[in-house]
Amino acid sequence: MKIFIFFSITLTCVFFGNVSNANPLPYEAIFNFGDSISDTGDADKTHPPFPSNSPYGSTYFKHPAGRLSDGRLIIDFIAEAYGLPFLPAYLNLTKDQDIKKGVNFAFAGATALDFEYFIRNGVDKPATDKSLSIQLGWFKKIKPTICKSKKDCDGFFKKSLFLVGEIGGNDVIAHLSYRNVTELRELVPPMVEAITNAIITLIEEGVVELAVPGNFPIGCISGVLTLVNSTQKDDYDQFGCLIGYNTFIEYYNGQLKHAIETLRQKHPQVKIMYFDYYNDAKRLFQTPQQYGFTSDKNEIIKACCGASGTYNVNVNIACGSPATTVCPDPSKVINWDGAHFTEAAYKQIAKGLVEGPFVNPSLELPPFKIA
Repeated sequence: MKIFIFFSITLTCVFFGNVSNANPLPYEAIFNFGDSISDTGDADKTHPPFPSNSPYGSTYFKHPAGRLSDGRLIIDFIAEAYGLPFLPAYLNLTKDQDIKKGVNFAFAGATALDFEYFIRNGVDKPATDKSLSIQLGWFKKIKPTICKSKKDCDGFFKKSLFLVGEIGGNDVIAHLSYRNVTELRELVPPMVEAITNAIITLIEEGVVELAVPGNFPIGCISGVLTLVNSTQKDDYDQFGCLIGYNTFIEYYNGQLKHAIETLRQKHPQVKIMYFDYYNDAKRLFQTPQQYGFTSDKNEIIKACCGASGTYNVNVNIACGSPATTVCPDPSKVINWDGAHFTEAAYKQIAKGLVEGPFVNPSLELPPFKIA
């Protein structure tokens, strides 16, 4: 599996204790679409498994668990906060499995744009063809097993949360070798359109509560820092992040928020939340010690699991290969493998969403704290 799949388990409700009928959970199910930032096993189903001693999953699960991090992801922490089990990956579902508490359709390497777009434009093909539209097709396929009639579906979806993304990081990565940071803006309209169309499709299916994440400050990601490898001091901010690439993401997120606002006006009966992944994550790089990370400015932008270089990233050597090493304490750093964050970083981001100010409008009040 490619290391630069860019932003690309099992607890039960017993863990949280019984929730009485008098105090029902705010959400009775969560359904998720996205890429490796939230994939809990779909890509793992179609790729050779990680060896049992792989560092992936080592912090929490103590073994590889279908996630491209050392432990839990944002989606895992959200599920825990709302008293729900970790979402089963769609491709891992068994014939009679109960999916009334949610399903995860996210696939590592997935793109917002369809696979054909990359072939048509002559750029690097993504690691997978399981784009957002393919994932929507999976949802439509299993919908009849979730609810049988419009009345049943309306009742079920009123108590369900749908997450559309984060997705789009892999679209950007595929173009890094072909376009400078200014030219990348040409990607924004089709990407936003693809996500908008996905939201419209879900609304047409009866969904009434959705969360749509923006993208991360990719200029602070050790893999992007390695790929760009700028020698110009002025390209970096005081935290060591690439200014131009973060500015590009700010532009992309702004266009996505504008599209969401348009959808809100057209569909006032639907609650569409924006997850501000950008500012939620950026604060970690700006004041890392405040959140339990190292205060060393050089170490904070390095990958924990990697193979030498300024940022401990080698694009030809994936985390877990014999030539790589793992930092002594992943909980003290933000970047995990050059493309993904550590569990500790995802935990802080999830707290910023569930308990903090990085959602507009707010999620329902969670019954459990993220600890």
